[in-house]
Amino acid sequence: MAFQPAVVEASRDPRVYLSEKEEQDAYVPENYHIPDGTVPNLETYMYYAKIQRDREALSAKNDAEGGHWGSLISRVFNRSQESDERSVASAHSDEKNVAPSSEDGSGALVTAGEYRAASGALRTATWGTVFYLITTDILGPFSTPWAFQQVGYGPGVACFFVFGIMAAYSGFLLWWMFLKLDSERYPIKSFGDLGQRIYGNWFRHVCHILQSLQLVFNVGLIILTNGQGLSQMSKFKLCFSVCNVVWALAGMILGQIRTLQKFGSIAHLSIWLNVAILIMTMAFVANSLPNYNASLLPVGPVITQAINLQPFQDQLNGIMQIVFSYGGAMIFVEFMAEMRRPMDFWKAMAYSQIFIFVVYMLFGAFVYTYQGQYVVNPANQGISAYGLQTATNAISLASGLIAATLYGNIGIKVIYNNILVEIFDAPPLTVTRGKYYFAICVPVYWSIAYIIGSAIPQVSSLSALVAALCIFQFSYTFPPFMVLGYCMQLDAIKGDREFDINNPDAHRVDTWRDLSRWKRLCTYYLSFANWKNVLFNVWNFVVVLACLSCAILSSYSAILAIVKAFQSSTSSSFSCHSPLDNSG
Repeated sequence: MAFQPAVVEASRDPRVYLSEKEEQDAYVPENYHIPDGTVPNLETYMYYAKIQRDREALSAKNDAEGGHWGSLISRVFNRSQESDERSVASAHSDEKNVAPSSEDGSGALVTAGEYRAASGALRTATWGTVFYLITTDILGPFSTPWAFQQVGYGPGVACFFVFGIMAAYSGFLLWWMFLKLDSERYPIKSFGDLGQRIYGNWFRHVCHILQSLQLVFNVGLIILTNGQGLSQMSKFKLCFSVCNVVWALAGMILGQIRTLQKFGSIAHLSIWLNVAILIMTMAFVANSLPNYNASLLPVGPVITQAINLQPFQDQLNGIMQIVFSYGGAMIFVEFMAEMRRPMDFWKAMAYSQIFIFVVYMLFGAFVYTYQGQYVVNPANQGISAYGLQTATNAISLASGLIAATLYGNIGIKVIYNNILVEIFDAPPLTVTRGKYYFAICVPVYWSIAYIIGSAIPQVSSLSALVAALCIFQFSYTFPPFMVLGYCMQLDAIKGDREFDINNPDAHRVDTWRDLSRWKRLCTYYLSFANWKNVLFNVWNFVVVLACLSCAILSSYSAILAIVKAFQSSTSSSFSCHSPLDNSG
């Protein structure tokens, strides 16, 4: 199972080149207040977003007029850092050609510095860069063979297709809302920021809590899978709890690296390490017997099924591994925030979803074909030949530690800046005292991750629980829920007076705390004045209910599987016995 965060592409992701101060700004919660101390309303966000999109369209037009035709591949996918710098220079040049702006209500000119500095970091990423990042960020194909083993070929392919379509739909919703609400004056930096624009701070806190849970559970999963790999390499002679402690201690040491900039080159390497594991696993399983010992099943012929008729909760646990494959929506907003032209994000998202669907599904079906019921999660640990198994484990241990360190870095900063700084007035990470606090937070964070991985040494069940509780919400539940609230506010605005940016709250005839606004909205929907809007909102409402139902059922199934494993004595917390050792 591979875990690659958003920042792994060192040579292309602009965040890797940020200074410590700029990187800190990317994690600090945005100040949502306007000069008079009030929070901007939706119309204000939309007003400045429209100006921002017009600027980007003008920049794109100027680039097209001054550009030269060349290789599509080199211009899109291999765009160099120097090219991105030229794009920024072009943007500064474009700003000089923009007419005086009325953004501040006074008609003052917006300077080039103000134009780029507001978001805290230069927006230089192209859609080709983002395509690369999405395909490397998604949580890896190494659990997909186990998903096929749980449901069979037919449901496996069907679920990959359906979840891929719905993940693409959610991605388009996030893209559409981002374009409508993001601007240089009020930049959107994270998923929680986008949710705050629609539902307020309570929803931003919900997003940050789930994001923090997902990241710490992912680190715990990596400690667990690396511990399994190390136990296999030692031929189960090393205590399994000690194997997990080794990686927790290694994370505590590497986690002291505060800035992603210092981790860029080695993070880039982890991508290609995982590609190597993918290719090696396919080659090895096709030329060796399954790992009967690790599968905990008796020796017998390999059996594959079109449909695996087993209890529904077991099938749900398998399906949640597919959800892992489409688990990148949590940071789609961060990708768009780094793009010079966020309007192009749909291209990166569409192509990446197609790539994930084809590559991940084929890998899962391929390994399942050769190993059948003996598939192990992660797939490379199901190789029976010790030498080949050790080769993939050695590479996996290195890439897993890199990924876990990066996840831990992001997770600690999310918790530190959104809880310790915002609520408890802790010092920022850029000052000396803040750096000391960060150094203390690292071992605490990794200790929690170690407890999670060692207390529940069940990779498939634990990953299914994380997918159901956290990943499923970001990829499937939250986007239609957010667009439902956004569209309802747009429809309610139609009953207000004309918006004036110089007095942004004067046009409202009532608020959501008034029953009159709800009555007017319901009357508008019941009249079917715009039946397309009504059907779109009904569709998203039904999707939200369906997603919540699936998430609740999947969470229950994962918890049930964990309890069942403990009751059957196949799993034991903080044990010296490896989950992959069936030798007795």
